[in-house]
Amino acid sequence: MQTVTAADGTRTAYETHGDGPPLVLLYGGGGRRFWDPIVPAFTDEYTVVVPDRREHDEGAPTEGYIQREVSDVEAVIDAVDGSPVLFGHSFGGLKAIETARVADVRAAVAYEPAYLVGEYRQQADLAARMQEHLDAGEPREAMKLHLKEVIHGGDIADFDSWLEAWDGWPEAARNAEHAVRMDRALEQHELADPLDVDAPALLLAGSEGPSHLRDSVRTVHDRLAHSRFVEFDGLGHLGPVTGAERVIAAVESFLGTSPDLTK
Repeated sequence: MQTVTAADGTRTAYETHGDGPPLVLLYGGGGRRFWDPIVPAFTDEYTVVVPDRREHDEGAPTEGYIQREVSDVEAVIDAVDGSPVLFGHSFGGLKAIETARVADVRAAVAYEPAYLVGEYRQQADLAARMQEHLDAGEPREAMKLHLKEVIHGGDIADFDSWLEAWDGWPEAARNAEHAVRMDRALEQHELADPLDVDAPALLLAGSEGPSHLRDSVRTVHDRLAHSRFVEFDGLGHLGPVTGAERVIAAVESFLGTSPDLTK
């Protein structure tokens, strides 16, 4: 395990696998282990770099939340050898795109980046609803709201059964306070128009993902000058885990056929 230090002094740990040009994997929730189904597919050709996310202090302002996370990715980029490909999921997908706006990267890949757009963003109140449960000493109920909205778009017939069968529960409830701070930052963040990213981008989504994220990924695609969009039939928001082989194939195709990446 190695560490880097961001501009504000925050240290970020990261692990590396394989050998070759850098491929940085950015998770949204669930920790570095989220990428376990993806990492082995790329280690023959890339140095796969998997950083942790920082812990945001309870008293830290929402303003600058995303910029602080981007600065951590920039610190990782400075530490690796060569211009990287960034591949992010959910909030990590947003970080991949936002970092590509300010840093030298070869490409950005984002699976359902967690931008909020249109009417959904105007009415978003997930953070406030979660905070009510946290204030009442109910972190599990707060995290249930987060998971139901973020993974299923608030629309799932038997959420409790899904939750009990999910490997991440109930441990995920420990991150409820972190999740509400992230959701509050996302509700306040406005997607730039246009998105000034020079590097080629691949946008990925599942047909069964939350409708608001499927709207956002198409909006991101429209606002990027150089992007490709792929939707996976039957996959949901956790596509890189539940459909890893299909996601890997799409990323490999993009990295191998994009003219800007094969020069």
